[in-house]
Amino acid sequence: MNLEYFPIDTQGFITDHERALEDLYGENAENSRRFDVCLHAMATRIATVFASLKEFPFVRYRASKGLDSSTVVSPRDLLPTKLAAAIWNSITTYKASIPNFPQTETCELLILDRSIDQIAPVIHEWTYDSMCHDLLDLDGNKYVYEVPSKSGGKPEKKEALLEDHDPIWLELRHAHIADASERLHEKMTNFVSKNKAAQLQQRDGSELSTRDLQKMVQALPQYNEQMEKLTLHVEIAGKINRIIRDLALRELGQLEQDLVFGDAGTKEVINFFRSKQDASNENKLRLMMIYASVYPEKFEGDKASKLMQLAKLSVEDMKAVKNMKLIEGSANRKTSGGFSLKFDSKRKHAARKDRTGEEETWQLFRFYPMLEELLEKLSKGELPKDEYQCMNEPSPSQTSDQGNGSSHGRSTRTGQSSGPHSMRSRRTATWARPRLSDDGYSSDSSLRNALDFKKMGQRIFVFIIGGATRSELRVCHKLTSKLRREVVLGATSIDDPPVYLTKLKLLSETELSIDSIRI
Repeated sequence: MNLEYFPIDTQGFITDHERALEDLYGENAENSRRFDVCLHAMATRIATVFASLKEFPFVRYRASKGLDSSTVVSPRDLLPTKLAAAIWNSITTYKASIPNFPQTETCELLILDRSIDQIAPVIHEWTYDSMCHDLLDLDGNKYVYEVPSKSGGKPEKKEALLEDHDPIWLELRHAHIADASERLHEKMTNFVSKNKAAQLQQRDGSELSTRDLQKMVQALPQYNEQMEKLTLHVEIAGKINRIIRDLALRELGQLEQDLVFGDAGTKEVINFFRSKQDASNENKLRLMMIYASVYPEKFEGDKASKLMQLAKLSVEDMKAVKNMKLIEGSANRKTSGGFSLKFDSKRKHAARKDRTGEEETWQLFRFYPMLEELLEKLSKGELPKDEYQCMNEPSPSQTSDQGNGSSHGRSTRTGQSSGPHSMRSRRTATWARPRLSDDGYSSDSSLRNALDFKKMGQRIFVFIIGGATRSELRVCHKLTSKLRREVVLGATSIDDPPVYLTKLKLLSETELSIDSIRI
C-alpha cells in the first residue's frame, strides 16, 4: 500500500525525518551521502500521500533565486526544486500505473523550506496546544499526571493522550491559553450548578476557584470519563498558567511580538537582558534569535559577542543564532517574507505587518506564521511566479479556476464545485464563534461536521522541508474554513521550540570562539 507517511492530525502528516535539518542544512551536508538519501526518501513518502488519496497535484515550489541571475546558488537553495522534481517523477509514474488515478490536476502542492520563516519555530505561541508542548514535559502527545489513590495510599500515576479523540482537546487546542482557562472554568461551574450534591458542599455561597470545582466534581457519584477529561484539562491549564507566571512569560511574549511587528527594538532588548538576569537561557536564546531575524546587522563584527556577554549566553547557545544563516541560504535571495538579510533603513524594522481587517481577540495573539500569508496568496493565484515556480504550469483558465476556489479538475472525485468566496474575511478564531456546548463536547468538532469537504474547492497541500510548527498546523485548520479549501500540512517533523533549538545547534560541528560569532 502507498502509505509511507505518518498522520499526526486530521490535516497533517510527517515523513518522520527527525534529522532532516542536520542531513540537509548542516555544514558540508551536500557532500554527504545522507543528503541524497534523505531527499529521495522524503520525496517517495510525500508522493504516497497523493497515491493513497488519489490526488494529482500542481507541484509548486520555492524557487532557488529571484530575478537576479547573478545570485550564487547553494545546494541548500535548490532543495525545494530538487524535492519538487523527485515528487513529480513519482507522481507521473502513479498516473500511468495506479488504476483510476486522476489524469488531470485535482489539487495544489506547495513545497517550502524552513527559510521562509525562522521566527515561527522559536517565538512563544500562546495557544493551548502550543503551550502544552512548549512548557510541559510531554512524551509526544502523552501527558503523565497523578491522581489520589482510592485506597488512600500514594497517588497513582495516569497517562492521558492529548489527541483528536478527546473532545475537550479538540475544542480548546487552538484557543488562546487565557480563553481555554476561562472556558474550562465555565464548564466546571455549569456542571456544579446543575448538580445538587455539589451545591450542598458550597456552604458559604462564595465563588469557588477552578481548583475547588475540580476537587468537588471528582468527589461526585456522577463523576465519569467525560468529567475526568474535564478535570484533567483544568489541571493542565492551571499548571501552564503557573509556569507562565513563574517565568514572567507575558512580559517576554509582549517583547517578542513587539519586535516582530516593529514596535520594539534594540533598546528594549538590551533592557530585557540587563533587567532579567534570572530568565532561563532557553528564553533568552529564543529572544536573541527573533532579534537576529529582525536586526541581522546588529550581529556584524564583534556586536554578536557583546550581545552574548550581555545576555550571559554560552558559545554553544550562540551556535543556534549563527546557524540560522545555514538555513537562510543565499544572502541576496528575494523572498515574500521571513528572515531577510537586507532592510530599507528608511522604514522601521519589522518582520510582519499587521493583518488588514483583522483584530486581536486576546493579548499576545498578534503573531501569525508567514505560511498563512503564502497560502492565502496561493489560493488567490497571487504567488510571485519568479519566486514560486510550478513543475506543471496550469493554463490561464485553470489558474482562474483555482483563484476563485472552484474544484476544477476535482470533478472526477466529488462531482461538485464550489462558488466564489471571500478571501479577506475577518480574523475570527474558532473560540470567538458561538459555542454549541457547555458539557465538554466540542464546538470545534461540530464545526468540522458543518464543513462539507465534498463541497469545497481543490485541496491545498503544503510541505515544509526542515520541520513545521504547531502554529503552522493551526493556520491550516483556520484557512480550511476561511478559504473553503481543505489545507493539509506536511513536514519532515513537527518541532516544538526546545527540540528545534537542539537541532539548530547540531548544524555545525566546529566549536565556535567568541570572535567568530556573527551572522
